[in-house]
Amino acid sequence: MNKRWNILQPNEDAVAELHNKLKINKLLCKILVQRGIRTFDEAKDFFRPGTRQLHSPWLMKDMEKAVERVLQAFREQEKILVFGDYDVDGTTSVAVMYRFLRTQYEKVDFYIPHRYREGYGISKAGIDFAKENGFSLIIALDCGIKSVELVQYARTLNIDFVICDHHLPDAVLPDAAAILNPKQPGCRYPYKELCGCGVGYKLITALCEKLGLPESFPEQYLDLVATAIAADIVPITGENRALAYFGLQRVNEEPNPGIKALAFLSGTKFPLHIHNLVFMIAPRVNAAGRMDDARKAVQLFVAPSYEEALMYAELLHSDNSERKEADSAITEEALEIILQNTAWSTRKSTVVYQPHWHKGVVGIVASRLIEHHYRPTVVLTESGDYAAGSARSVPGFNLYEAIHACREYLIGYGGHFAAAGLTLSKENVIPFREKFEAVVAASIPDELLIPEILIDAEISFRDITPALYRILRQMEPFGPENMSPVFVARNVKDTGFSRIVKEQHLRFVVRQDDVQFTGIGFNMAQKFPVIESGQPFDLVFKIDENEWQGKKSLQLRVEDVKAAD
Repeated sequence: MNKRWNILQPNEDAVAELHNKLKINKLLCKILVQRGIRTFDEAKDFFRPGTRQLHSPWLMKDMEKAVERVLQAFREQEKILVFGDYDVDGTTSVAVMYRFLRTQYEKVDFYIPHRYREGYGISKAGIDFAKENGFSLIIALDCGIKSVELVQYARTLNIDFVICDHHLPDAVLPDAAAILNPKQPGCRYPYKELCGCGVGYKLITALCEKLGLPESFPEQYLDLVATAIAADIVPITGENRALAYFGLQRVNEEPNPGIKALAFLSGTKFPLHIHNLVFMIAPRVNAAGRMDDARKAVQLFVAPSYEEALMYAELLHSDNSERKEADSAITEEALEIILQNTAWSTRKSTVVYQPHWHKGVVGIVASRLIEHHYRPTVVLTESGDYAAGSARSVPGFNLYEAIHACREYLIGYGGHFAAAGLTLSKENVIPFREKFEAVVAASIPDELLIPEILIDAEISFRDITPALYRILRQMEPFGPENMSPVFVARNVKDTGFSRIVKEQHLRFVVRQDDVQFTGIGFNMAQKFPVIESGQPFDLVFKIDENEWQGKKSLQLRVEDVKAAD
């Protein structure tokens, strides 16, 4: 699949000004300006995240109320139920809050809704469980901001809610004892992009202050906060970046037994980086909710010993293996359906449906299909008497709006710009497919149907040095709004040693002028003709480190290649 190369062009004056202040490589100043860094102090905060970037929890609207309601529960010996969603942010939030409360108080339990029986967010079944078991306070994490009716229902049963959420609120807010959400109207908390676990962590820091615990007490939970930030795809800027930075230190010095057990099972070596948390922990925790019950993900993170954590980690690991098998089998089947329907080849969208597909993996399958057929995609399966599924978008296209425009065929739907879920009656699958195609075709610009690579800067091989790499490493942790820098090098030549490995990957041995590098390009075998043609080509890559027999050397992680102009 061909890609659009978009080389970012920062403001030249801003680059020159920053270069003047920092006296470092101009290339790095370009990258920093693109990340919104303009002054010496901003650069210092960026390269040396510190506690000064962590805001006081008391700036958050309702924090006083939330703390008082929890302390009242302690005083009056009420039972507290910690409630959270079944994804990584939800399960880590619950684990962190549960572990903290248990250090101060006995009468605490946790609850994770079942993905298929109860659905997303606060559930009636969860509230009924609380009532039957004598809980009078529910602390909801990573959910609850939209649960107006259910919080009202809980009130009729004399159950209070403290809501810690980060999703966008609607016009009407739930009637809870306290709502912590930096995105709610009237909240003066300076950083708006915390994940659910981050909001829960803020409540813990405020409680620690009120209870007179040492200032360092909450730091023991930062490894799980970093895991949530990594997995929930929130911006790695400001306070999130500082929390992730300190959390990664914790991961590598004194990790939660659950993180250690998952690292062992997935064969990941310490020290861990943020991408290890994304690719090692997130799929395994998410698989628990997709294939079975996510409660065991919380049990993994609250396990007191490595041995016990390993037992739960093995369950998650096997859920993930099952999930992998299901998603690759379904992806193959879906690709076959698309190939057979030749009339679809000119379409701007993809909608596929098979009643036997596992509903836990349809979202992943939609993302996989986009890798092959780059267009907004809906994957549907049978759910009881209905068809239900997930939709994924291509960057820049508002998927939620497109699905909203087809609501006449839908029983229910929800989601955001990039991803959504929907339910419809089976006889409406074909009319929905046609309407969705019409809506997408009428509104998507052609360039959005070609994947885009954002390139930070042009570089020559001569400038790729261990010193440059060391500074790039100090830009970690990487993630949304602070991605690992991507470079382009022009007029590169093959040395004659590049080859295809394992049928689908490319091993590059390339030179520019008199400087030579090796590199790897995953799933790029189809680009081999460009390399072996003997003609110069342009290379897009990230700079990486390779360790072989105890020796480290720089290598290129190639993202794309094109014949030189």
